[in-house]
Amino acid sequence: MERPFVYQENGVPEVLSVAVKKGNDSYLVFIPVEKAERPLPNHRQLAWQQAELGAIFHYDLHVFDGQKYGQAGNRISPVPDYQIFRPEQLDTDQWVRAIKEAGFTFALLTATHETGFALFQSEVNPYSMKALNFQEGKGDLVRDFVNSCRKYGIKPGIYLGIRWNSFFGVHNFQVQGEGEFREQRQRYYNQMVEGMLREICTNYGELFEIWFDGGADHPDNGVPDVLPIAQQYQPNCLFYHNLQLAEVRWGGSESGAMDYPCWATFPNPYSHGGDTHAERMRLLKQGDPDGAYWMPAMADAPLRGYNGRHEWFWEPDDEAHIFPVENLMNMYEKSVGRNATLIVGLTPDPKGLMPEADVKRLQEWGNAIKEKYGTPLAQTGGKGREIQLQLETATPIGHVIIQEDIAQGERVRNYRIEIKNRGKWQEVASGISVGHKRIQAFEPVTAKRIRLIISEATDEALITNFSVFKP
Repeated sequence: MERPFVYQENGVPEVLSVAVKKGNDSYLVFIPVEKAERPLPNHRQLAWQQAELGAIFHYDLHVFDGQKYGQAGNRISPVPDYQIFRPEQLDTDQWVRAIKEAGFTFALLTATHETGFALFQSEVNPYSMKALNFQEGKGDLVRDFVNSCRKYGIKPGIYLGIRWNSFFGVHNFQVQGEGEFREQRQRYYNQMVEGMLREICTNYGELFEIWFDGGADHPDNGVPDVLPIAQQYQPNCLFYHNLQLAEVRWGGSESGAMDYPCWATFPNPYSHGGDTHAERMRLLKQGDPDGAYWMPAMADAPLRGYNGRHEWFWEPDDEAHIFPVENLMNMYEKSVGRNATLIVGLTPDPKGLMPEADVKRLQEWGNAIKEKYGTPLAQTGGKGREIQLQLETATPIGHVIIQEDIAQGERVRNYRIEIKNRGKWQEVASGISVGHKRIQAFEPVTAKRIRLIISEATDEALITNFSVFKP
């Protein structure tokens, strides 16, 4: 299928038109656009929300220079010698094992970042691994990464940084210069980026997510036209994002935590709505319960973001800034536990390995999640206004997990948690949004019976999981 076109009336999609070729024949197919009563996730968004916890591995030329990472300088200063890329113990299996054992379900790799160097074999970008002495110019880190992900059951995704490219002199998507010189180089850059995306989409099998750092702008602004390529070659891959479409939204900070409530719906198809900065930030952090578009939140943070640092790339002598487990648990509960998907930045070192301290902390964090949330005292599901759980004996409890069937939308608008105490129901917690997952903590109490009351909903509440846990 080629040349998709959506016919709209008054801004509302009505019909999808696509050109279909079969042999020597070609014809047009018209598909009516289904209209749901409420915003619903597509299959990519649903899989992404259910994945809950992912990693993004940041790797680039400057990892090898032994210096502190300086973003402003990297955006404007080409790396003097790209042959410094020599990870002599490169082992992407080790990277992926570390996150698999910690309970992560998907991962992304920075195939290009602000230096512009491509970590794969590119036919369209000469500034790529084909130019290296390393592995005789035959190395392909994207290939190795994707193969490792598939080996360990992790869903692979790719991050493409096209907004800045210090090698080609690109700043905020625009090639620097004037007149015809700039225009010719801009056309070349746009074609190169589109070609790289086509390579990524066609050479490495099915991908889970494509992430354009800082977005990918709009082709009407003279920048690469990426959306049709991703949609044509990776129909099951989550797209994030450009000025035409965002299937998820950034959560408004790089703290790994979200505000509460955090709705999965949004007022427009592009993820930066609102008339003022304050309104834009509120929408990113909270969403809009009355929004017309399904656009769940992404919370992100680097593992090395503790004690005044915020490191997305490896730096020397930086282990003291790895988040403690207590902080990571708080991050998890305020992201995954607030209806968001959490993506954690990880930093392979110049040897090509995940540092031992980082691997150890990931294992400790994964164990803490399993210990606290792995085995509920009791669990059920149901629909309607009230769902009850009964324990065998009166037991200390301290938090619950609630999950909606988000394939049918977010329906819950108000709820409360009650326990039965001396023959009477007593409220111990309440909330507004549930979505894919709500972790609700409260002061520890001892109870034998506990119930979830849905006091307000847009339609019949569909609860797939109501679980109670010890303090």
